[in-house]
Amino acid sequence: MNKASLLNNRMKKYAHSDTAALYNDLGITRNGLRLEQVEVMKKKYGDNNIVARKSDTIGFRLRRAFINPFTVILFVLAIVSLVTDVWYTDDLHKTATTVIIISVMILVSGVVRFIQELRSKHAYDQLDRLVHTHINVKRDGVIIKIPAEDLAVGDCVYLSAGDRVPADIRLTNTMDLFVSQSAITGESGILEKNSGKYDYTEQMAFSQYENLVFMGTTVISGKGEGVVLAVGKETLYGNFIQPNALTSNTFVKGANSIAWILLRFMVILVPIVFVVSGITKGNWVESFLFALSVAVGLTPEMLPMVITACLAKGSISMSKKQTIIKDINAMQGFGSMDVLCMDKTGTLTNVNIILEYYMDILGNESEEALRLAYLNSLYHSGVKNPIDTAILECRNMPGKNEYYEALAGQYHKADEIPFDYSRKYVSTLIADDHGNHQLVMKGDVEAVFSRCAFVEYQGTVKPISEDGRSSVAAVVDEMLEDGMKVIAVARKDLGNQNMASLSDESGMTLVGYLAFFDAPKKSVAQSIAKLKSLQVKAKILTGDHQQIALSICSRIGIASENMLTGADLNHLSDLELRLVVEKTDVFAELTPSQKVRIVTALQENGHTVGFLGDGMNDIPAICEADVGISVDTAVDAAKDMAGVILLQKDLNVLEEGILEGRKTFANMSKYIKITASSNFGNILSIVCASAFLPFLPLAAVQLLLLNLLYDILCIVLPWDHVDQEVFSSPREWSGKTLGRFMRFFGPISSIFDGITFLFLYFVLCPALTGGLLYTQLTDPVMQFRYIALFQTGWFLESMWTQVLILHMLRTQKIPFLQSRPSASVMLITVIGILLFTGLTFTPMVNVLGLTVLPLWYFGFLLVVVASYMLLTTVLKRIYIAKYGELI
Repeated sequence: MNKASLLNNRMKKYAHSDTAALYNDLGITRNGLRLEQVEVMKKKYGDNNIVARKSDTIGFRLRRAFINPFTVILFVLAIVSLVTDVWYTDDLHKTATTVIIISVMILVSGVVRFIQELRSKHAYDQLDRLVHTHINVKRDGVIIKIPAEDLAVGDCVYLSAGDRVPADIRLTNTMDLFVSQSAITGESGILEKNSGKYDYTEQMAFSQYENLVFMGTTVISGKGEGVVLAVGKETLYGNFIQPNALTSNTFVKGANSIAWILLRFMVILVPIVFVVSGITKGNWVESFLFALSVAVGLTPEMLPMVITACLAKGSISMSKKQTIIKDINAMQGFGSMDVLCMDKTGTLTNVNIILEYYMDILGNESEEALRLAYLNSLYHSGVKNPIDTAILECRNMPGKNEYYEALAGQYHKADEIPFDYSRKYVSTLIADDHGNHQLVMKGDVEAVFSRCAFVEYQGTVKPISEDGRSSVAAVVDEMLEDGMKVIAVARKDLGNQNMASLSDESGMTLVGYLAFFDAPKKSVAQSIAKLKSLQVKAKILTGDHQQIALSICSRIGIASENMLTGADLNHLSDLELRLVVEKTDVFAELTPSQKVRIVTALQENGHTVGFLGDGMNDIPAICEADVGISVDTAVDAAKDMAGVILLQKDLNVLEEGILEGRKTFANMSKYIKITASSNFGNILSIVCASAFLPFLPLAAVQLLLLNLLYDILCIVLPWDHVDQEVFSSPREWSGKTLGRFMRFFGPISSIFDGITFLFLYFVLCPALTGGLLYTQLTDPVMQFRYIALFQTGWFLESMWTQVLILHMLRTQKIPFLQSRPSASVMLITVIGILLFTGLTFTPMVNVLGLTVLPLWYFGFLLVVVASYMLLTTVLKRIYIAKYGELI
């Protein structure tokens, strides 16, 4: 029987069993797992990770460092060289030099990447510890808080409002526990759960069992206790989630588009090199080796490592600026984000709101309205929100503490119908000492009023008149226009009825209203202006009344002339919404699903969308956005779904994150574009040279070494400075402009390569080989020297131009004068040029097939390199003028 069947049987068995059987079969007690049982259970049932974290193991990172396209091609070259130079050649020509060099290259590139991977892993582990979802469990009779991934089958778990269920659990005790199962069923409805057992005759889908809760679902209100039945990939959620679901979709699309651009160039150029070299040189084996080397030369081999280094460095920098990156791939989202959607409360306004007025239906002060609202908030078991907090603060008013303590003692909670974003109110059934029950409702004014048939004024209850709605508006509208948040309070006597249902939420009696002052943050207007300067469009998506949204937005400088409400959205088709979202910045009275519709419409219009939220109603939009952003004070489910966590709910913190993300993005783009275009220029030169030269311009091993040395220098790019002009606007992460960049700047180097070829072939080489051209030489030793001189000359010229072009193309400005590289970039490139040039004066030259060049060649080299840098600077201006950007 497979694992899925065993799990299904286990879940069904204990859904139909009482808790005693559950404890007995798992060998546990009500005190939870014993400490020595934890590891036993993990070995038997697995860890609580949906995706096996292979990337966290040393072995996986070691394999990834040494097994990649670059090292595979090197390995093939080494095998071919071993066959041609060692096994199938005579003793006179037998040499293992190429095999040794390639082996060293594999070792060096692998070790460098492995070290960088370990550093990145250490950085991510440090950041990850800050954002773990923790859960309360009982072990050995003691309730402790542990990371959710440390859970094991048999753990006794405690759930409360706002928690994201960390595993599949059989409930053993509940109190008004309501759960949203949208993560596994796709349905937005809220279900009440209990701990009762089912008869064996009842068979149903797992999601319908009321005594089971599942990983990924969210506790809306109430409390619960239960025993873990399944963890990790064995859970219902883990069975259908895709391993790559945690990877940023926009990041993958961008990386794939870049890979396809490089692949197209490779498919075109590599066969040309192979055929031309084979025809002109007559050695097809050597041409095959050289074509493979060209394939490597056209690819930014260290791309994964440089991207990893950039993202790791960016993540660490952002952590110092109160921003934690949970998902590494969300870093690039900051670089390309051009629309930021956010809720109003806590983002534009202060988290703590103040209760200003408590009124009866005519606007007079009413202790009764406050009393009922207090009892509702006191016994409301859902996620505590700013309104509940502000209402409960009334017990701290002078002389009121004893009164509210007595009130809490006089009434107890009998039942509850939790808050729902479609209903927009919460109802609590309370009972006094005499057993009299009354249902107390509070919530959105219009939603509560729609459930009322009566009004109460000074103790007298009357039916609502025909103009009742206009009477409500007369009291409420003025406060809404002032930016106050207003809720209504209603009640209904239920006699001795000790349970409440949805049908009871009708025929209510409207008692009064509570008004709260929701003041804008002092810094928010400045923060919105900064976002505009960064070309990030701010859009407000709130569930609050439209008058409140209008008032707040008018005070902080967000245009609200074209504001839309959730009701307006319901009348728009998807196509109409795509047009409307471009012109509208404020959306009010929204449900969670409507927030998702807006985010999706913006994405379909080509925007990279971020969503900042912290509440249960924000979770669907956080998941849908390209960059899901939450705060460390958010409910667990929101933090769990977000890729970015702000340690302060402040737009200034977010602005710092956007800037750091763009800098990281820019440094990744530098490496990809500059390296790809430089490599393209080299390969273009090789194609031309191969057609006319009687020998290869570079040996395969020399070309590979040249690329390896260059890429090792590029490791320092994540620490480069970025010009303000580059990070002042969002950038798209894709390969759309890569081909254009390669075609424009690549051939520039080919011009100077051609000049170098002519100088080497007709001037330098003949000068050092008796004044004869290669075709005129008959001595094999002199021919070998001629080739070595030529290949050394171009090796140095190619290396110098490749390294220095980094400085030319890393900035739109004049390098060194208007824009200076970071000290580390400057130091490493200078040291690199000196070391690699000095390599040609060491005994290694003979091993590599190179030779020592006369010093006067370096005079020519300086002229060529200076001319190349000057021409590149001039053409760079033309490129920027035509396309509006460089990197």
